[in-house]
Amino acid sequence: MLPLVLYDILSDLPGNNWSTNPAKPRFVLSYKDIPFVTLWVEYSDIPIAMKAIGAKPNKRRNGSDIYTVPVLSDPNTGALITDSLEIASYLEKTYPEKPIFPSNSEPQIRTFDSAYPSLIRPAIKFILARCTEILSPASAKFFMGARSVDIPLPWDATRDADWELLEKGHNTAYDWYQKNIIVACWLLTFKRVLKEDEWARISSWNGGKWAQVLADVEKECKLA
Repeated sequence: MLPLVLYDILSDLPGNNWSTNPAKPRFVLSYKDIPFVTLWVEYSDIPIAMKAIGAKPNKRRNGSDIYTVPVLSDPNTGALITDSLEIASYLEKTYPEKPIFPSNSEPQIRTFDSAYPSLIRPAIKFILARCTEILSPASAKFFMGARSVDIPLPWDATRDADWELLEKGHNTAYDWYQKNIIVACWLLTFKRVLKEDEWARISSWNGGKWAQVLADVEKECKLA
């Protein structure tokens, strides 16, 4: 079996990985013990790189095209898949060992994938501000231009009101949470891009629930 190829976003962090959506297939591939390699792409180079390999663009909320990662290339089947949940669905169908959608739960997980970001979106500006700090200058500028289409500038990483909104969103998620890779992927981003004391603050919420969720998923996916 040839290794699959996962396209992910380059950063200044040790190990590079930080972004929520590429974390989803990374967790799935690791959990299923599917061999893969990662090709790291500068954020500013994503449109050029994805067009070069023939990847399809996604749609912004305003209907315009946007090239994104993750993209997965499977040399064993010739498949090239865009969008994190579409990649997860492909992996489940093509490599069914160790299922990730037990009891036909894929529709519920897709619903949760949309619902969870809506809980934290009111506080997302300061997360985006932190993301710009781990990218190269060219990629940070491109990131701000791309994301500000949906999340208008300015972004401020210091607003206490955003912390209150983020905690409120997680209190709601705590009430209807079931163990889910979706949450772990967002938590991975928080842990990677936030300052150490900021991650400690999130880790203290709901009796330490969220730090434990990430630790459990990383352990189960053999990434810890």
